[in-house]
Amino acid sequence: MLKWLSALLCVLLAYQPAFADDRARLLGIWKLASFDVERQDTGERSAAYGKNPTGYLIFTPEGRMMAVLEGEGRKAPQTDEDRVALFRNMFAYTGTYRLEGDKWITKVDVSWNPAWNGTDQARFYKLEGDRLHVISAWAPSPNLTGRPMVRGITTWEKSK
Repeated sequence: MLKWLSALLCVLLAYQPAFADDRARLLGIWKLASFDVERQDTGERSAAYGKNPTGYLIFTPEGRMMAVLEGEGRKAPQTDEDRVALFRNMFAYTGTYRLEGDKWITKVDVSWNPAWNGTDQARFYKLEGDRLHVISAWAPSPNLTGRPMVRGITTWEKSK
């Protein structure tokens, strides 16, 4: 039994520096490079919010994460219909985050979609130099008709 506990402790200690290293590398401001949505039912993958969406992702040393993304070509609304359309091509949320292996989990406290408030939002990530690749967990889309199961696939570049 003591052997197994010792082995487990060694494994945990070996991974701890990797988590610490990822946390240090995640800190700062990331600019959106691409945003795709993949549908679970068809496997179809398409550009979300147009070919040139904009957005930023911020990780602070205090453990807060913030994200805002918007579709290309957004204009100030003139009608209620315009306002509804704007809601469908943007999202924003913030909360405290923690790292667990290859994912970060944000405990959302403010969001464009009140249904996210108080929830944990998991994102799987991979760091490659100054690029951050992120895949969300499968979830019903609040912005697509019929609320199909989708996942977001984003690529971010470290902002200088």
